[in-house]
Amino acid sequence: MSLLIPVRIESRILTLRGVRIMIDSDLAELYGVPTKALNQAVKRNLSRFPPDFMFQLNASEKAEVVTNCDHLSKLKFAKSLPYAFTEFGSIALANVLASPQAIEMGIYVVRAFVQLRQAAVTHADLAQRLTELEMKVEGMEIKTDAFAHNTRTQLRQIFEALRALTQPPDPPKRPIGFVLPSDKA
Repeated sequence: MSLLIPVRIESRILTLRGVRIMIDSDLAELYGVPTKALNQAVKRNLSRFPPDFMFQLNASEKAEVVTNCDHLSKLKFAKSLPYAFTEFGSIALANVLASPQAIEMGIYVVRAFVQLRQAAVTHADLAQRLTELEMKVEGMEIKTDAFAHNTRTQLRQIFEALRALTQPPDPPKRPIGFVLPSDKA
């Protein structure tokens, strides 16, 4: 069963605002506590959760998450906006909850985040190798008889599709206009 846990956790890690996060209800399920109790523990210990550890989703982000993740469909009708926890926030949350299951699952969550980070590094290496391969193919003198124009076009499309898959997520968008200091947090 311990081999299945990291896979299950990795499927719950989302990218939002250019950061990999987990939603409060997913963490509550993993840590074996109700979401309400988890959020109450967070509110009692807000000083342990700076903005780079945890943030609250806005309405459009909530709609996007509900649309893209079938397991979060129950959030669609929730009145409150869910919280999102980064890798550091998830381990801080496990320490705040301090139950044996929360501590054990916190370790699995951190391992899943690390595996995703290592996969991103692998993607960067793959992108570099893909560029090198593309240059080699372009540099070859291809006989018209051996490779038709159609085949070259298909190869170009494959390279473009692979390159699109290796792109990092878009950075978070800055708000336009005047932003109050209370809105930044």
